[in-house]
Amino acid sequence: MKTIPYILSVLMYVIIGMLTACSSKTDEPANFTEVGQAASIYPDYKDIIIPPNIAPLNFLVRTSGEKFVAVLTSSEGKKLSASASHGSTLQFNAEQWKSLLSVSRGKEIQVQVYTYTEKKWLRFQPFTWHVAKEEIDPFVSYRLIEPGYSYYRQLGLYQRNLTNFQEEVIYENNRTFDYEDNHCINCHNYQNYSTQKMLFHVRTNHSGTILTQGKDVEKINFQHDSIPFGAVYPAWHPTQNWILFSSNKTGQAFHILNEEKVEVIDMASDLLFYDANQKEVKYICHTDSLLETFPCWSPAGDKIYYCVGSLYDHQSTGTVRPKDFNTLRYNIVSRTFQSSDQSFGEEVTEINCDSIGISASVPRISPDGRYLLFTAGYYGQFHIWHKSADLYIKDLEADSVYPLQEANSTDADSYHCWSSNGRWIVFSSRRDDGSYTRLYITYFNPKGKASKAFILPQQDPEHNMKRLKKLQCAGTDSRSGTDISSAVPTNYLSDERKSYYLQKRLIYDSKTILTTFDLDSRIFCRTGTRRINFTLFIR
Repeated sequence: MKTIPYILSVLMYVIIGMLTACSSKTDEPANFTEVGQAASIYPDYKDIIIPPNIAPLNFLVRTSGEKFVAVLTSSEGKKLSASASHGSTLQFNAEQWKSLLSVSRGKEIQVQVYTYTEKKWLRFQPFTWHVAKEEIDPFVSYRLIEPGYSYYRQLGLYQRNLTNFQEEVIYENNRTFDYEDNHCINCHNYQNYSTQKMLFHVRTNHSGTILTQGKDVEKINFQHDSIPFGAVYPAWHPTQNWILFSSNKTGQAFHILNEEKVEVIDMASDLLFYDANQKEVKYICHTDSLLETFPCWSPAGDKIYYCVGSLYDHQSTGTVRPKDFNTLRYNIVSRTFQSSDQSFGEEVTEINCDSIGISASVPRISPDGRYLLFTAGYYGQFHIWHKSADLYIKDLEADSVYPLQEANSTDADSYHCWSSNGRWIVFSSRRDDGSYTRLYITYFNPKGKASKAFILPQQDPEHNMKRLKKLQCAGTDSRSGTDISSAVPTNYLSDERKSYYLQKRLIYDSKTILTTFDLDSRIFCRTGTRRINFTLFIR
């Protein structure tokens, strides 16, 4: 009986598809009246740069009308069209879409929108899709969780195929909520865009770090007397079995009279180095007055980058006092690394963020080693809830720092990752409604500039709006409801690895200790009341 909502949702999806006309049979209106403005569409896909292997950019027309038509035209005159007469959703035939993109690589596609109203066709001003030469990695992974101001119950890690609309489960904590098995999942990470080596953290019940290498799975508990706060934000060395972690003691607070909703505050944090072959862990940084967090490796594995903030204000009187949460700022620093003896050099300041009035989080180096991508807000490090948060770049060759203005918005833009070719960035943004984060994609050109960002395409464009907690029906399984809230990029997956991509669940023994993954099980996602968090690109 629990599958009935899902079956009904599938049937409704099929019906909706039937109501949307087949692209190949759509005729472009011959007689029309020109409209001196562009049509209002959702999502905003106007004048963007897109990958040549992206899923169809289906959209809905928000301009009133009885019928709707969209015609895509390549530079060589190849056309693809879609129509709708029951609603305004325009969905393009997947195979014809691939064909159109293949002939348009490195060129432009013109998008022409028509609406039929008051017994006549109207033609709106066209807009353009520039098809990049460089492909995007075919998969992205992310965490879906309830909004941060709500009690978490069911959450999981998922993969989405960017070349189509398939979403699959990597791991879920509870299909049906159970207090006995209640546990949180976060901070998943891969080695160098591959699923051969992956880790994620389990918190509360069954706590520990889950480390997978091929089909070998182990659970490690880093928290003990010498490491009281355990392992948090991870980064896998690009070639070796070594992992960086921050070790964070955090606290959560909720604003009452503030446009921000949630605050996560570091009260103590250090850096750890873990040798997965020798099963040995050691401190890189272990200080009381400094907060070290969000480590990452250089692509060559010979350098590490991380954020560091000072817990204390040093007054001119010589006194020392704790900083207020909204005055704490994090700089970005680096250390060299010697693989021969696993030693680290002295700390070097890469970006003195405090001096320019910003605070940094999540440094990530481009695959070619030239650009340092990070999030910056006015203070702190939990920028996913900070409206001031924007994406920034440091050009490591030119020694210049600047915001990615073309991709940023007036709301929180944060948690980002590079594609394996360095031409695409995926990040989370709250620009749609200020409360929920969704995945956005931007093209990053060889000159270090971003393009206008666009939301992750969905088969039904209303999907991103429908995945809201408030739309969940009372009395139903939360997995059959809908929501989306916070995204965080990290890594990509290879085509040959996609069938393995950890479509598994944790299995517990009688002592409720994690023992293994079910390697053969495939658990497909039903939409639920969740937000996106910690998103990663994978090849």
